[in-house]
Amino acid sequence: MSRILRHRAIVEDDWTLAVDTSATPSSADRWIVPLARWRAERDTLHAGALGVLLPNTEDVEALYPQIEASPVIALQFPIFTDGRALTQAVLLRNRLGYRGELRAVGDVVRDLVFWLGRCGFDALLPRPDQDLQACRQALDEIRLAYQPGADGQTPIWVRRRTGAPGATGSHTR
Repeated sequence: MSRILRHRAIVEDDWTLAVDTSATPSSADRWIVPLARWRAERDTLHAGALGVLLPNTEDVEALYPQIEASPVIALQFPIFTDGRALTQAVLLRNRLGYRGELRAVGDVVRDLVFWLGRCGFDALLPRPDQDLQACRQALDEIRLAYQPGADGQTPIWVRRRTGAPGATGSHTR
């Protein structure tokens, strides 16, 4: 079993990402399958739990009525410089109200981790060459936000206006 970062903790991954179409989930397994397979087999592929892997080219607003009950939606980062999955996450969390696990997969690197959390991801599977502990630490490197995000952090300008704790200090911490 591999390890992932979920809800700010490094844990064993209890889901299998099945990009190989020949793999057949058993009824006790928890599988994440690509969208095409999910569409074709979701009624016959009755696994213990079934998540969906979306390419970053999918229109999540149009697709949402079909996938909203999925316990896990994994969003694909084909290369770390392609941020379309960040937009998908914001749409799923903020506009559409998705409350299941939102997972980042693919070319997920430490430099993205903080922004993944701000956009609504609660789990990530980093690229194999990335250190999970370093990824975990990246979540705490920036403590103040200047804009609202899906993570519920109060932006610094709101804190300053209301006199909330943490309203003063460095712009990076």
